[in-house]
Amino acid sequence: MFPGAVADRNEAAYALVGAPLDVSTTFQPGTRFGPRLLSHVAEAFSDYDHHTSQRFTNLSVHDHGPVRPGDDAEEYLHFLEGTVRDYCEEDTVPVVLGGEHTVSLAGFRGVEPDTYICLDAHLDLRESYAGNPLNHATVTHHALDVVDEVVLLGARAGSEDGWSRVEMDDRITVIPPQEVPAWTPSLDSDDVYLSVDIDAADPGFAPGTGTPEPFGLEPQTMHKVLREVAPHCAGFDIVEVNDRDNGQAATLAAKLLRAFVFAHADSN
Repeated sequence: MFPGAVADRNEAAYALVGAPLDVSTTFQPGTRFGPRLLSHVAEAFSDYDHHTSQRFTNLSVHDHGPVRPGDDAEEYLHFLEGTVRDYCEEDTVPVVLGGEHTVSLAGFRGVEPDTYICLDAHLDLRESYAGNPLNHATVTHHALDVVDEVVLLGARAGSEDGWSRVEMDDRITVIPPQEVPAWTPSLDSDDVYLSVDIDAADPGFAPGTGTPEPFGLEPQTMHKVLREVAPHCAGFDIVEVNDRDNGQAATLAAKLLRAFVFAHADSN
C-alpha cells in the first residue's frame, strides 16, 4: 500500500491505481517495478505538507492496488481504461502509477479530458514503433484522438516526422526545457489530464528510466508545474520509473505524485 493511502473506496477522493505494464520499453526495461518502488520510497516522507498545511492521510486517498498485465497489451489497456472510468463515475480522481508510458492511453481514454498536458523528454508522436501501435513512443499520437489540445513540457527528442507534425498541427504546443520554468498554464476548465514521464527530468536527477535524455528539467521546475496544473485536473499519471538506479527516479516520482494530490485537494 502507498503510505497514507488509507481511505476505503466508498469514501475516496483519489484512487491510486498501479499499472505495472512493461512490454514495449525499447532501451532499459523495468517499469513493472515502478508502482512498488514509489510505495517503498514514500515510507520515508512526512505525512505533512507545509505548502498546503495538509496531511496526506486526511485527503481520502484510496490504494486500488496494481492492475496486473497479462500477455495482451490491448486487452490490458482496455481493462485499465474501464477501471479509470469507474473511478471518474464515482467522482474519484484517478491517479495511475506506471508502468511504461503506454498506460496513459487507458488514463486519458477513461477520463476523456479536453486537454492533455505531459511532462516528457520525447514527443511520442509516432503512429507505431517497430510495427507496434501500442508502444510508449505513440502516446501523444493516441492522445490527439481523444483531446482537443496537447501541451508537451520539456520535450527535446523525437522523430523527424514528429517535429514536422508539431509545426503543422496547431493543437500541439511544445515548450522546450529552457522555457518551462517561466511557463504558466492558461486553462479555462478543470478538464485536464496530466501525465508525468519521469524522463522529463534530466537523467542526473532521475537515471532510473527507460529512455533517458540529457538536458532535461530540474525537479523544482517539475514541482512548480504540478502545483499549478493540478487544480485543473480530472486525472493524473506518473510513469516510466524503473529499477535501474538507487531510488532517485522513484523518490522524485513519489514526491511529485504527493504534490499533485496536495495541490489538487487544496484547490477544492
